Amino acid sequence: MTETIGEQLVRLLAQRDVNTVFGIPGAHTIELYRGLANSGIHHVTSRHEQGAGFMADGYARISGKPGVAFVITGPGMLNIATPMAQAMADSIPMLVIAGVNPRPYLGMGSGNLHELHRQSQVASSCSVLSHTLSDARQLKPFLDKAFAVFQSERPGPVYLEVPVDLFAEAASECIALPPAGISKPAPPTAVIDQVARLLNSASTPLILVGGGASKASEAIRVLAETINAPVVMTTNARGVLTPNHPLAISASPSLIAVRQLAAAADIVLALGTEFGSTDYDMYERGDFCIDNTLIRVDIDSRQLHSGCVAELAVLADSEQFLHMLQPQLQSRTDSTAMTRAAETRAAAWQELDDDMQQDCKVLELLHQHFPTQPFIGDSTQLTYAGNLYGGASGPNHWFNSATGFGALGYGVPAAIGAAIASQGTTVCLIGDGGLQFCLAELIVAVQEQAHVVFIVWNNQGYGEIERYMRGANIERVGVALHTPDFVAIAVAMGLDATFADSKEAFETALVNAKGTGKATLIEIDEQTARSMAL
Repeated sequence: MTETIGEQLVRLLAQRDVNTVFGIPGAHTIELYRGLANSGIHHVTSRHEQGAGFMADGYARISGKPGVAFVITGPGMLNIATPMAQAMADSIPMLVIAGVNPRPYLGMGSGNLHELHRQSQVASSCSVLSHTLSDARQLKPFLDKAFAVFQSERPGPVYLEVPVDLFAEAASECIALPPAGISKPAPPTAVIDQVARLLNSASTPLILVGGGASKASEAIRVLAETINAPVVMTTNARGVLTPNHPLAISASPSLIAVRQLAAAADIVLALGTEFGSTDYDMYERGDFCIDNTLIRVDIDSRQLHSGCVAELAVLADSEQFLHMLQPQLQSRTDSTAMTRAAETRAAAWQELDDDMQQDCKVLELLHQHFPTQPFIGDSTQLTYAGNLYGGASGPNHWFNSATGFGALGYGVPAAIGAAIASQGTTVCLIGDGGLQFCLAELIVAVQEQAHVVFIVWNNQGYGEIERYMRGANIERVGVALHTPDFVAIAVAMGLDATFADSKEAFETALVNAKGTGKATLIEIDEQTARSMAL
């Protein structure tokens, strides 16, 4: 039988090592599903396209492969636009394949089902590459381009829309050869020599690490120990060095103590970080500035010219750059860097108010029960606390939506996608407000037998926004929420669930959650948690 475009698309994805896709079938995408059953690709059915996109995001961060989502025309594309924008902000590889109305009706305003005026323009605003397929011969070349972006550039969402009438057409002949590997940019030897000279001459070097360098964790550890430099990790870089490493600073560069550390450094090496305000200036104190020598390494040339101005800007993949640099570095063994790091950690901790310190202690308790598991957060108080001051057991073991694009409703589906990728346990941190954005996705964890422990931090509303209103002397409107019985809803969906009204009940619930292997929801009141004698 002749292969259709829909069947060929699925086959080409499988050829590129895609084994999981997220989505919701619809009348406009059923031809994608014709070849799915025998492809070896597992389909995860979300309850909303936004959930599918966030699951793909969490899956990508843990697996290191692009998260793939199938969505329908119009509403489906709009629903996944928010996850695409979150992935765009955090440089997460994602491939979104959407239907679009038949070619004769594109742009005609004919009132067709799911018709969205200029759908491709909406998608292009939240993707690094987008295309409307108009001919069967374009399919493989476009997928080659998409995976080249994932392999060799700063990643992000890639969008492909296929007219409904084209899905079922005969595909063009496509030789089943694996796509060619693409090399990442490497710096010239002269640049490596220059960086090595600067670092070897430094007396108080500092390393700043962003999410773009998270894959280079081992090389960063070796570098830090060689040149004796503290390592400051942004939110998406937490775990590059584990919290017990004496050079690790798992504290936000928005904190005064960390800013002072950077100001005192004679050489700052910034790896894979964009100097975004949600990491470097969340208190709006003014741009994060480095007065002495700044060396920036990034895979995206545009990022090298935004934020802090570097004396030396290097276009390169961080891991490849560090492997080239390491042989030229001179080893230093004095303990001054450890002292600088320890003093910065202590001063940063003292900057936190009592509530934030107590929230960090709750996180410490969670890490004691789940010491090696990824923690995935929504925009909620526990997440904010961890972003300010908290480590992770490894790279990509702490990520959330509270920086960058800042979407609510991220935590639950992203934690499910991460658990599917790891085939292990993940911990989700989410507030009662954020959970109501994505409550239906809890059942997907049961359906997929994903071991996610959902920690619901309940303050009966949008607590952080309420604090902003109070601080600005604005009458609090719209922030108090009627919260449902989350435990009853979770039990009805098939999860294990409990409300913890004390430290003992909380710890018992955590122990039980580890042992069952089932998706589990543990709800705790904010004031109860903070009153615990931790």
